[in-house]
Amino acid sequence: MTKHVQKEPYFAVIFTSKSSDNTKGYEEMAKKMDELVKSQEGFIGLESVKEGQEGITVSYWKSMEAIKNWSMNERHAAAKKGGKETWYDSFNVRICEVVREYAFEK
Repeated sequence: MTKHVQKEPYFAVIFTSKSSDNTKGYEEMAKKMDELVKSQEGFIGLESVKEGQEGITVSYWKSMEAIKNWSMNERHAAAKKGGKETWYDSFNVRICEVVREYAFEK
């Protein structure tokens, strides 16, 4: 889990997915997207979990404009196309405003 420090409010993009059986090229593209997203202006952090064919990734952003810019990034658009055509049976994207955050750590 990625720790991030951000004054509220900020935004979260929640991506839930079910992978297809065809994963050829997926890991390579996922690594490229992980590197690319970290260089995006307004990106705060990322948390991701996968179990079997189901996964959830939550990315955190400073603004809706930063999310829109990421969505329109050409390399990200190519990855999304590959996801729709090959790597995912289904996915859902939710964009939320985080108005409060608190945590516990031992």
